[in-house]
Amino acid sequence: MKNTHAMTLAGLGFGAIADHVKMRFGLKGSIMKALFALLLWVISTLNVSAQKSTVLDAFSKHGIDAKILNPDYLQQPDNYTYELKQTTIAAGKETVIDAKFDPSGAKGEEWTVTAVNGKNPSKSDINSFRKSQNKESASNKTDDASYKVEKETSGSLVISYKLDPAGIAKDASFMKDCRFYMTINLGTKELEQVEALNEKPLKIKILNAEKFDLVQKYIMDDQAKRYFATNQNLNILAKFLGQQVNVQTITEYSNYSKK
Repeated sequence: MKNTHAMTLAGLGFGAIADHVKMRFGLKGSIMKALFALLLWVISTLNVSAQKSTVLDAFSKHGIDAKILNPDYLQQPDNYTYELKQTTIAAGKETVIDAKFDPSGAKGEEWTVTAVNGKNPSKSDINSFRKSQNKESASNKTDDASYKVEKETSGSLVISYKLDPAGIAKDASFMKDCRFYMTINLGTKELEQVEALNEKPLKIKILNAEKFDLVQKYIMDDQAKRYFATNQNLNILAKFLGQQVNVQTITEYSNYSKK
C-alpha cells in the first residue's frame, strides 16, 4: 500500500518558504531545500503497527476489541476517494495545498492537486506532490516488551509503546527514540488518536531536533468497519546550523467515499 502521508518540499509548494527562510537566516538554497524536505518527510513515519501484547489485559478489562491494534485500521485507504488540506507554517510563512485522492486514477496519478495557496497549481506542483504521496510506506513493527498502560481514567485509556529498532527504515532511525501514545475512549471503546513524542533530542541526519510531536486523530466508520484519519499535526522545534527552526504542518482529511 502506498503511503499517503509522505511529503517533500517541492510537492507541497515550499519553494517560497525556503526562499523566505534563506533570506532570514542567510542559508544557501540547496541546504534549505534539503532541510525542509527532511523535516516534512518525517510525517510519513507515523504508520502505527501495533501487535497483541500485554495491553490485551487492559483491553479485556474494558471490553475493547483487540483488533484496534491492527495496523490496517490505521492506514489510509486505497479503495476510497477522499480530500486533503495541508497547511504548513515555517519561518512565519503559511502555505496551503488542497488535493484529492481517487484510486481509480491511472497508476501514479491517483492524486489531483486542486489548489496551492488558493490558486491553480503548476505542473511542477502536481508532479512533485504525486511523487511524494506515492512513496512506499516503511514497515514499523512494535517492541512488545515496551508496552505500558500510561493512564487509566473513567473516560479514557492511554497505552504506550516503542518501535522495534530492527524494523525501522534506515532513514527513519531517529524514531527509535520516540514513544507512541495511543488514546482510547472508554465510552465508545474506540481509538481517538496516536501521538509520537521524542524521549530525547533527535539527530535527524544534519538536523538536531529538540522537540518532535506528531499527533494523528482517527474516527471509526461503523459502516466501513475501519478507522479513517481526520487530522494530523506535526510540530518540530530544532536547531539548524546553530539557529532555531520551527515547522508546523496540519493535514486535514475529509469526504471519504468508497470507490
